[in-house]
Amino acid sequence: MQTDKNLLKDLTPEIEKTSTSWYIVFSVFFIIFAVGVYGLIQQITKGHIVTGMRDNVVWGVFIVNFIFFMGLSYAGAILSGALHLFHTAWRRPVIRLAELITVISLVIGPFFIFFCIGRLDRLYYLFIYPRIQSPITWDVIAIMTDLVGCFIYLYLSFIEDFAILRDYKELDVPNWKKKVYKTLSLGFTGTPAQKKIISSAKTIMATMIIAIAIIVYSVLSWIFGVTLQPGWHSTIFGPYFVISAVFSGTAIMIILMWIFRKIYNLEKYITLRHFKNLGVLLIVIAAFYGYFTFSDYLTKWYGSIKMDSLLIDKLFSDYSWLFIFANYVGILLPIVIIGLPRFRTIRNITISAVIALIALWINRYLIVVPTLETPFLPIQDSREAWNIYSPTWVEWSLTFAGISVFGMLFMLVSKIAPIISISEMQEIDEEELLK
Repeated sequence: MQTDKNLLKDLTPEIEKTSTSWYIVFSVFFIIFAVGVYGLIQQITKGHIVTGMRDNVVWGVFIVNFIFFMGLSYAGAILSGALHLFHTAWRRPVIRLAELITVISLVIGPFFIFFCIGRLDRLYYLFIYPRIQSPITWDVIAIMTDLVGCFIYLYLSFIEDFAILRDYKELDVPNWKKKVYKTLSLGFTGTPAQKKIISSAKTIMATMIIAIAIIVYSVLSWIFGVTLQPGWHSTIFGPYFVISAVFSGTAIMIILMWIFRKIYNLEKYITLRHFKNLGVLLIVIAAFYGYFTFSDYLTKWYGSIKMDSLLIDKLFSDYSWLFIFANYVGILLPIVIIGLPRFRTIRNITISAVIALIALWINRYLIVVPTLETPFLPIQDSREAWNIYSPTWVEWSLTFAGISVFGMLFMLVSKIAPIISISEMQEIDEEELLK
C-alpha cells in the first residue's frame, strides 16, 4: 500500500524506538500496580475487614470506580461512533483515542466488581445459576455484548494501519512485530472492494456500539433506579447516567490529547481546533449534566419524603465540600473557562477537563456512599462506627492500580500501533470515493 512517507515518519517513531522516559513512566505505573496487587492479596487472605465496607455500606469506591470506568468506556463508544458516522473532518487525529478509551476502560471496569465480591470462589454461580429477574444479570450480559462489539470495531479500525505498517519497508522494528502486522492485516492490500467492505463494516459497528453503549449504561443505572434506597429510586437515572458518561469521556479525551500531543510531538496533527471543538462539546454536555443533576436533587428535596430529606441534609452537612465541588465547581468552572473565548487555550481547556473528570468521580461517590449510610432500616446492634464509610489504603491502592493499568495499556498499544490512525490521516475522503 502506498503511503505518504512523511506521515509515516511522523506517526511511527514510538513504534520504532523506546525512550528512557517511556521506561521510567511505565515503571512508575507498574510499581503502583504492584502495590495494588499486594492490597488485593491482603483483601483475599484477610477478607473485607481490610476495606472500609461494613454492614450498611456494602458498596464503596470499588463500585464508584466500576461506574466511572464503564462511563468512560461508553462515552468513548458514543464519541468514536458519532465521529465516524457523521464523517467529521477533524475526527481523524483523535478518533483512535476514543476507540482505545472504549476498550481499555471496558477491560478495567469489571475488575472492580470482582474486588467488591466477598466470595470470588462463588463468582461462577452468576453464570451457571443466573436469575434473569436480577439487574446484575442484565448488566453481565450487557457488558459482555458491549466488550465483543467494541473489540470488533477497534480491530476494524486497525486493519488498514497494520497493512500500511506491514508494507513500510523502512520501518525499523523486530521481525516478530512485522509478523504480527502481517497476520493482523488479514491480507488487506487496499483494493476498492476491500476498502468498501471495511468502511461498511465500520459503519455498521459504529451504529451498533452507540446503541449498545446507551442501552448498557442505562441498564447499569437501573441497578440503582430499581432499588428502594433513598436517592436511588429515580426515573431519570438512565439518561442522567448516559449524559454523565459522555461528560467524563469528553474530559478524558481532552486530557489524553494533551498528554500524547506532548509526548510524541503531535502538535502538527492535534491542534487548538481539536481542543476547542471538544471543549465546546464539554460545555454543552456540562449544561445538560447540570440540568439533570439539579432536577434530581430538586425533586428529592421538594418531595419532603423523610429519608430523602435525611439524605439531602447529609449531603449538605457531612459531604458539603464534596457536593459543592462535584455539582457546582465541576460543572460551572469548565463552562466559564471554555465559554469565554479569551480563556480558550489548550492549557485552560485541559485544566477544565481535569476538574470536570475529578468532579464526575466525586459525583459517583456521592450517589453511592451517602445513600448507603442512610438506610431505611438500620441494622440492629450495629456498631456506630460501621455506619460511616471511609476507604482504606487497600481500596485506594486498587483504585490507583486501575488508573495505572489504564496508563500502561495505552503505552503498550502505542508500541504496537500508531496512536493517530495513519489510514484516517491519508484518507482524502474514502466515503466520497466509494459512492
